[in-house]
Amino acid sequence: MRAHQILLSQLDTLLKPYDLTFARYEALVLLTFSRTGALPLSRIGERLMVHPTSVTNTVGRLERAGLVRRLPNPRDGRGVLAEITDRGREVVRLATADLMDADFAMSAYGEEELGQMFELFRTLRVAAGDFGVDGDAGASR
Repeated sequence: MRAHQILLSQLDTLLKPYDLTFARYEALVLLTFSRTGALPLSRIGERLMVHPTSVTNTVGRLERAGLVRRLPNPRDGRGVLAEITDRGREVVRLATADLMDADFAMSAYGEEELGQMFELFRTLRVAAGDFGVDGDAGASR
């Protein structure tokens, strides 16, 4: 848990110039990967495995920053979609470049150590159903 805290703190520091936390960055990236650039708030929560209140707060901050907009969900009269804006896409592009330049705060490790970590955490994620042994996404994620 402490390693997780250290890593998130370093990532948040890298994202601070964009007025982002890593949680908000993840939400933006998720929207960029969606087919239409928009997802229901409930789907964002499922994919990021966070409480609906956290999604609402995250989307609210991103909306106030002009990085997403809320839209009525045409498939669900009560639901809301979060849609990434052009500005949001640009911020994701720039922030991702900075994170990549900083090796996502993992530069203390060599290639061999990173490979070992990948394999160890892959085993955990396969066991949790995130994806199958062959790398296909699990049905629950």
